[in-house]
Amino acid sequence: MCQLAVDQTSNWLMVDPWEALQKDYSPTAKVLDHFDHEINTVHGGIDIGDGTRRPVRIALLAGADLIHTMSTPGVWSEEDLDHILGRYGTFIVERSGTDIDEAIAGLLPWKDNIYVIQQLIQNDVSSTKIRLFLRREMSVRYLIPGPVIDYIVEHHLYEEDSGTGVSSAVQDKLGEKVDARYQSKAKTSASD
Repeated sequence: MCQLAVDQTSNWLMVDPWEALQKDYSPTAKVLDHFDHEINTVHGGIDIGDGTRRPVRIALLAGADLIHTMSTPGVWSEEDLDHILGRYGTFIVERSGTDIDEAIAGLLPWKDNIYVIQQLIQNDVSSTKIRLFLRREMSVRYLIPGPVIDYIVEHHLYEEDSGTGVSSAVQDKLGEKVDARYQSKAKTSASD
């Protein structure tokens, strides 16, 4: 879904499927190590336009809600925090409902590697809220790209009864008409 989201909406973002292709959970530190190795070691950094390459600084981009969990004792190991924030650093996107000062209060040893991106336009869209809206049969049109909505419908994601196809209420709330092949597929599945 991330790939679908950026394919038609961005010419400067890309998705690396490495983490999603791993069989087991990949700790954040390991994911950052992967990107550092691939970009800086395997590819020798990035081309700066004159034929030369330079290393890239890898950093974690995260919402303030995630960073708040890093300040909560016992959620993240000190070793992981030091690896992530000490070696790489983080850019924190302000999130509605999260006190940024409180979120970083417990991270003072790494304060020089923590950068806050101010949210100048209020945007409270998150994957958690998208899933909540869908479960409540509320519209997500204009909150996520159309191809992602199509994927959700086609794969019956976030439905209460995913075995019977896409309910008309979910179709309406998604703001998209499900094409005939999804309807006939759902009828075939229901009659089996």
